[in-house]
Amino acid sequence: MTNVERRRTITAEDLANIAVFAALTAALSVLPGIPLGAAGVPLTLQTLAVFLTGLVLGGTRGLLAVALYVLVGLIGVPVFAGFRGGFGVLAGPSAGYILAFPFAAAAAGYVAQWLIPARRANDGGATNARYERTGTYTLRLVAAALAGFVVIRIGGILGLVVNARLPFQDAFLADLVFWPGDLLKVVLAAVIAVGVHKAFPRIAGTR
Repeated sequence: MTNVERRRTITAEDLANIAVFAALTAALSVLPGIPLGAAGVPLTLQTLAVFLTGLVLGGTRGLLAVALYVLVGLIGVPVFAGFRGGFGVLAGPSAGYILAFPFAAAAAGYVAQWLIPARRANDGGATNARYERTGTYTLRLVAAALAGFVVIRIGGILGLVVNARLPFQDAFLADLVFWPGDLLKVVLAAVIAVGVHKAFPRIAGTR
């Protein structure tokens, strides 16, 4: 991330994009989930929205968008999986995952900004154009989304240890059930993000 990016202020357009992606995360979260494992944590599209938000908006705006989604859910709006809301979810087995979401979006976004530097005025966009020509653009976004994947794993496992009172090994195995689906969502989020970056370069965190 360049010095210009670090000094960048949040604009009205940024606020609008943050609100849009918070709403997108909510919309994908309330779709019916599939309960997996003894802990009862459902498989949903939440993580797809989290990865996509970070990859599209970048670290700071991605963090704010998903944090807004989590905050809205905690104050009682039923935007979490299963149409749940309120602080009561923090006592459930999904708490670690929910609290990890904003940090996962931030991790994915900041790593994307690091792997795909913003276009500079004096290079005519040559840096990103080179990534796109060689086909590494998508792979770099996959790598960035994997950073968010790791953050969610850490938060989710710790939540299962604390709230479900599972031994660490059992919590890890319970979380392992979600890996295939979440890894698929990592790739899908990267592919979608590439399309968004090309179609709407003004909102892309790496542009």
